[in-house]
Amino acid sequence: MCELLGMNANVPTDIVFSFTGLMQRGGRTGPHKDGWGVAFYEGRGVRLFQDPAPGCDSEVAQLVQRFPIKSEVVIAHVRQANVGQVCLANTHPFVRELWGRNWCFAHNGQLTAFTGRRDFYCPVGDTDSEAVFCDLLNRIRGAFADDAPVQLLLPLLLNACAEYRRQGVFNCLLSNGQWLFGFCSTKLARITRRAPFGPAHLKDVELEVDFHAQTTANDVVTVLATEALTDNEQWTLFQPGEWGLWAAGECIASGRLD
Repeated sequence: MCELLGMNANVPTDIVFSFTGLMQRGGRTGPHKDGWGVAFYEGRGVRLFQDPAPGCDSEVAQLVQRFPIKSEVVIAHVRQANVGQVCLANTHPFVRELWGRNWCFAHNGQLTAFTGRRDFYCPVGDTDSEAVFCDLLNRIRGAFADDAPVQLLLPLLLNACAEYRRQGVFNCLLSNGQWLFGFCSTKLARITRRAPFGPAHLKDVELEVDFHAQTTANDVVTVLATEALTDNEQWTLFQPGEWGLWAAGECIASGRLD
């Protein structure tokens, strides 16, 4: 399996603290040594860093940790390969253009022998995860002639998630830079930080940060992760089938599939 990390905030925020914890799970405190990636949205643009090397040893990951990029939406992933070889093409997150925006997707789980629709978007690598992403975008492109608000997309997204989870384990993060969508098939956790901010301590490495010193009273930051990254904060665990949609750090829609 793999591990996911997502962030959505109402102001540009760096994710160095959480990213540092996740990278430890990329071969040091966890078995997810088969590559990692992180995507930072900047307006319509995306800064994408990927490396098929273990995150705990990657010089590219160390560069990202030294370079506090600020973003309102971030998606990151560490991989433990179960479908597809270990290579750059199979490294999450995956990015495709739709309606003039960069859509970003990362997946934790396995869908056995999944192929899906390939009428416009096609996988570059050979993972089930990228095949699912392409299938999902092909469904969206086929259902809507032009850019559609996320409220109209939600029924399609949820129907697709319900179908994917019937074929295997499907935990995912998805964004087009305006919002962040998360779906839990088996395992996902979340935390929303807002004033009064306090200290946070990582579980996987001896590192603590005082968010009070780095934020304002108006900041709202939501972090999603496969497992809680800190050991002194209260994370909320998703239930199987639960989903959420965030914009500007706040949950704007949520529910649970049967």
